[in-house]
Order: sequence, then C-alpha cells, then structure tokens
Amino acid sequence: MSTSSCCDVILKNDVFTLVVGSDAVTKSLTLNSTGEELFVPGEEMSLFSVTQDRPFNNEVKLAHPNKRTTYQANSLKLEGNLLRVTFEIVPVKAVIELNIAPRYIGFKLKEFVVYPEDYGHLSMKVPPVAEFRLCQLPVKNREKFGEWLNVVWDDTAAVNVLAVTPQTRIDSERRARCRVLTADAVKGLKLEGCEYALIASEADKLMDAIDAMERYYSLPLGVESRKNRELNRSIYWTHTINPKNVDEHIAIAKKGNFKYMLIYYPAFFESFHGYGACGNYDYNKDYPNGKDDLIYVLDKLKAAGITPGFHFLQTHIGLRSRYVTPKADHRLGKTRYFTLARPLLEGDTELYVEENPAGSVLHPDCRILQFGGELISYENFVDEVPYRFTGIVRGALDTILEEHPLGQIGGILDVSEFSATSCYLDQNSSLQDEIAEKLADAYNCGFRFCYMDGSEGTNIPYEFHVANSQYRVYKLFKETPIYVEGAAKSHFGWHFQSGGNAFDIFPPPIFKKMIARFPAEEAPRMRCDFTRVDFGWWGFWCPSEKDNGTQADMYEYGTSRAAAWNCPVSVMVRPEVMNAHPRIDDILEVIHRWEDVRDKDWLTEEQIKDLQNLEKEHTLLINENGDYELFECEKIDAPKDISAFLVERGGKRLVIYWHETGAGEISIKLGIDSLSDKIGGDSLEIKRKGDSVVIPAENKRYLVTSASSEEVKKAFAEA
Repeated sequence: MSTSSCCDVILKNDVFTLVVGSDAVTKSLTLNSTGEELFVPGEEMSLFSVTQDRPFNNEVKLAHPNKRTTYQANSLKLEGNLLRVTFEIVPVKAVIELNIAPRYIGFKLKEFVVYPEDYGHLSMKVPPVAEFRLCQLPVKNREKFGEWLNVVWDDTAAVNVLAVTPQTRIDSERRARCRVLTADAVKGLKLEGCEYALIASEADKLMDAIDAMERYYSLPLGVESRKNRELNRSIYWTHTINPKNVDEHIAIAKKGNFKYMLIYYPAFFESFHGYGACGNYDYNKDYPNGKDDLIYVLDKLKAAGITPGFHFLQTHIGLRSRYVTPKADHRLGKTRYFTLARPLLEGDTELYVEENPAGSVLHPDCRILQFGGELISYENFVDEVPYRFTGIVRGALDTILEEHPLGQIGGILDVSEFSATSCYLDQNSSLQDEIAEKLADAYNCGFRFCYMDGSEGTNIPYEFHVANSQYRVYKLFKETPIYVEGAAKSHFGWHFQSGGNAFDIFPPPIFKKMIARFPAEEAPRMRCDFTRVDFGWWGFWCPSEKDNGTQADMYEYGTSRAAAWNCPVSVMVRPEVMNAHPRIDDILEVIHRWEDVRDKDWLTEEQIKDLQNLEKEHTLLINENGDYELFECEKIDAPKDISAFLVERGGKRLVIYWHETGAGEISIKLGIDSLSDKIGGDSLEIKRKGDSVVIPAENKRYLVTSASSEEVKKAFAEA
C-alpha cells in the first residue's frame, strides 16, 4: 500500500478514502471499514488530464508536434471543497468542485483558469480544450465487471464511476493487472458543469450508495426501480388491440397468466410503408375518438389486472411522413455534410460538391441527399476532383423541387438501416423534443411502462445520444414508469432503463438454439449490472407446410431459462393466429405455470442452477395434489407430427406427448400402466391391436409405464 505524505490530497467520507499525491498521481483507494486496498499500486497515473486538438500556446506549438495531444495533470492542491489542477507542458488550469457525501464523492468540472497572455492574446476563448478527463482510476480486477454501469465488483467490494449528468462520458480500459475507470467532459456536449460520482463500498452496500447519489442529484431512481418485483413479469405484446377486440386480447392474456401487455404504436397510430408514418402519430381508423378510445382500452386492461405499456420508436421519422414529404424538415439527421460547388440546375444529372464524397453510402435504398427541403437520390459518386454525386434524380420521395445555389450546404440523409422506410432525426435539434411531446401525450393516457425501440438510431457520439434521446421522452411522462426497456442502452440510461433489451424474433426451427446463444448468454452479464434481460421477443407460428410452428416445449425451454435468471419473456400475440393453433391451450398453460412460479419465488437454488444448464431441458408439472414438480426431461424420437418427452418420476417412466398439428392415434408396443390428460386425472381409453396398443394423441397426454427408458425410447421410435 502506498504511504501518504503531508502534501497529499486526502478525500475521505464515511465509506472510503482516496489519496492523491500533490503531483496529481493517485496513490490509494481504501475501504474505511476493512482497510482493503482497491487501487492498483505501481500504476503511475494522474487522476486528471486535458486534451487539445493541437497545441495553441505559441511556445508549445513550436516545440511539439501539431496533433491531438493529451496532457497529464502534474500538480494538485485542495482548497476547501475545490481541487486546483495544473498540467504538464500546456498552460491550462482546472478547478474541480467536490461533493463529499457520506457514501460517494462527486467531482464536477467547475471552470478553467487561464491567462490570456499565455496564448498571445489570440482571438479565441481560451483554453481550447477538446476533452477533460475527470477521472482515470486503475482499480483491481475483480470477478465481475458491469460494462453498462461501469462497476468493478465481487462478493466483498465494489468500485463504481457513475455519470451524474447525461453528457458525462463514462468508460473503462481493461489491462492485465487492473481496469481503468474513466469519466470525461467533452467539448460540444458539456465541459464546465460536467460531473461524475465515485463510489467505493462493500459489495452489499453498492446499491444504497447509488440510490443516495440518484436522490441527491434528482436523477431517475434506477436502484429503486430494480427492487420492484414487477420487473420480472412476462409481457404480452400486440399491435392489433383496439376498443372492439380488447376483450379478446384480455381473454388470451389471462390464459397465459400475463399481467403486463406491451402495445406497439401501430395499434392506435396510423402506420404504413413499414415505419413510413413515424412522426405523424395520427390516431388510426380503429380509434375514431382518438385519445378517448385509447384511454378506454387502457382502462379496460387495468380493470382486468393487466398493466399496459407503450412500445414506440422515438428517434425515427417516417420517409412518408409530413416531416419528409412534400418538404423535408431541416431537422432530419444527416450523416455527412456537403457544400454545393456549382448551382444545381434543372436537368442536371450530377451534383458537384466541395468535399470529397469518398465513403458515402451506396446501398440503393439509402442513397438520398437533402438540400433545403428537397431530397435528391444518387447512384454513385466521384472521389476525384471535381467531386460529385452521379445519376441524381430530383424530388425523391415526392419532395418539391427547389433552387439550389452555389455554396448551399446539405447532406446525406441518415436513412435507417432497418428496412430503409424511415430516417433518424437530428438529436442536436428541437425535433426530438417535438416527437417526445407527441409520444408522451399518448403515454400519459394511462400507460405504466414502455419499450423505447430504435434507440440506436442517433447522432454520434452514441454513448451520449442513445440515453439522452430516451431521457428527453422519459422526462415528459407525468407518472414515473415502472420500468423502461429499449433497443439500445448507454451508461446514463441505467438510471431509468431498468429492463434490458429484448432480442428480435427467432423462428421455431432455431428457437431453442437462439435462446441459448443470445438472451441466456447475456443474462449473467446483465447480472453484473444489477439488471435483468428480457428473453423475448418470441414470435408465434401456426403449423404449416414449412414446419409445425410453435410448440409447447419451445416456450418451456425459453421461459424456464428466463426463470433461472429471474427474467421475463415477451410473446408477440395476434389472436387470429393463436386461436388457429391446435395446441394453443398447452402453449399458454406453459406460460401460465412459469409466471406463477416467478410470482411465488418457487424455485430453489439447486433448481435454478440446474435450469441454467443450457444443455438440459425441463418440464414443470402439476401433480396429483395440485402442486408443482420440476423435472429434467429428454426429447425422444416419435412418429411424424408427435412430440414426446421422457421423464423419470416415482420409479417409473412418464412420457409427455402431444400431436403437433391436430389429432390422431399412435400404435405402440409398450406396456402402459396408465394414460391421462393430466397427472392424477381420469384414465383415457387404450385400445389393443395384436401385440400393440393404440393410444390417442391430441393435446398433452401423460403416459406412465414400468418399462425401462430404453424400452420406452425404442417403442416410440418404432411406433
């Protein structure tokens, strides 16, 4: 452990002590209760640094290369609650304001102190800082690292560098001996006023410290939301609910024991051409009374014990919306900007620009330029002087032709890579707030949670704009959501996005494989961020010529793996499809049972560990006494269109089987003790045919036999 000197800066609260030398190099970070050293000695690293895009001070500029350079802090002095910092080589001083709270320490860049003569009285605001590093702290590697929350922890201790403002860039760097936790203030986002909190604590006190920090800074309460048991309820997703069919949706939801229903915006907002109408948010024909009809539907759901949620895309603007045609809004996102090198005249097939267009998008659905209110498509570009876009077509997407003079600035429209039926709005404009107001107006009709889809569709830097785009909508909700999920996450969003992302739809032939590959892989990593993942979205297919569609064992595999990590699932429901499936009752019963298990915290630690084994399959049965029993099961070969699973129970073999597409009979050579449609139920008729028996196959059947496992497998394989 490093020893401190009289010149060291010692920052101490009720929980931890941070020691930084007068040379600004960190010496120690210890827990007060145990004395445990959390810092990695030997890593000579300043706590602060400053970055300029090039040297601006004349002497520095002449003596050193003109390039983006980071200058490390080289002196540190504590005056009251202020840290005064100077840096090597470059004449910049920084003042850091401290908030030494009992469980955390806040660091805020208060101001820069400079002397204009150091910059030769340049006609500019000095210092020209590109970035300021508020923290670079090497801490010991531990068993767990939460990459979203930016926390290193194990069963004994935790160190967390956490954003206080959305603009603070939080990150880390993995090294052999340590992990360097960082916090940066970035020009163009926020320099002065940018802030973060340092937390070091015993592991079981980490959430208490974060909660205290969130409350002091009036942030969304991410810790409190994670304590809510409602987070783990599975979700019924629909885009077809309306005042006429709401009762039908409620009936299906109750069969599956769903207490949460996520409603996709096209259920009540007009939608066409994929995401083409996003941004308009006009109520559709199924909601002739607009908001009144939406309130009616939401009230019906809540009266039935179902909590409604709103699924929307807050960053997407439809390419057929009023924001695009007939006059494109100036606040649409651009990926690159260009200046016209020649006026664009009627009949021109090439568009000349000053900047080199090399690397411009060439996907045929995304080659769109915006100049003024007109959209212009192109086929290619020339990346040699004279630079130009070729094969242009004026008035793309039915926009009105305009005059485009020499020097006009336009750019490449940021067309969404997801089906290219929408583009992204410019996060640096008022358009995000305008869209947020429309979405919040619907949310405030009575929704209680939400899924913020398309959240990855923002300007760079994503680590800021992803969370901030969500936050700008969130702040307009009159009632705090029970939780928020989203298609993307970034650090500051941890405070309000307390449900992890749902994965997109996996069809039946690969369903189990994809559950193991994606949500089951992410779940333990999300645990490191003290957050659960949504094991959905699950599509639903009826039997067809292609395959036999969704079956009960698929959903049982998925929902049992989700339950093993205390996570929910999301099921996409269309009543006309579900009601057409011959095995819908069995499938919904699977969901119903596992939801009940979640609600009752029925699983033991041993069962949870067993369920986390992705190579196994399990089934949840209701026994003769009406109690749950959990068994490992094995899929066995069976006649065409029959699913069969073998379970060892009570010294006998239990075969659970069903007909996947309809009804029929199985002729099988096997001694059968009993056959019923539920454990402990009335026996079903068994016919004899020579040395075989003929058993019915329709919904789930439960066959009990004293035959060995090998005999059962052989009999079903040869049936």
